[in-house]
Amino acid sequence: MESIEKTIEVDAPLSTVYNQWTQFEEFPQFMEGVKEVRQIDDKRLHWVAEIGGKRKEWDAEIFEQVPDSTIAWRSMSGARNSGQVSFAPVGNNATKVCLKLHYDPEGAVENVAGALGVVGRRVEGDLERFKKFIQARRQETGSWRGEIHKREVFPDDRQSKEQTAKGSKSGESPSKLPTPGYGSTGTSGLKGPT
Repeated sequence: MESIEKTIEVDAPLSTVYNQWTQFEEFPQFMEGVKEVRQIDDKRLHWVAEIGGKRKEWDAEIFEQVPDSTIAWRSMSGARNSGQVSFAPVGNNATKVCLKLHYDPEGAVENVAGALGVVGRRVEGDLERFKKFIQARRQETGSWRGEIHKREVFPDDRQSKEQTAKGSKSGESPSKLPTPGYGSTGTSGLKGPT
């Protein structure tokens, strides 16, 4: 497996930067070659990307996630990859983002691209575009503040309480309200049990 590690400093608060990174469905706006990221549930994603001129699809699972600190994933099918992105405050209003990526190149084109540093430059460009995206917006497009430890999901209590309160005010049962997640509106779009 090949490995890449890139770091960038973003002029935005830690929580804003972390929250935006949890909006996986927004990745095609700043990640070169990523055509679609679909949130399956709180810890599973389906990716579609063009790599070395070839369309690739894979499912990934987040197995560790700690708000304002770390998100770690691994592919479960398709293109083999894994990685971790970590977040750390820098001063009062900036954030260091460190991305570690491990991938298994397939075929001669991907092996040559790796050897020439093409993949590393692509990741570096993705981080630069992410920085410009969040700095230009000045706020995140949504957030998910739950945690995942050893593949077990612990939803954000704050969001769960807000959903319960909204259900009580609207007369709807809380189970009919959207479950907090990663979608671009700040929810996964998943419905609770009916």
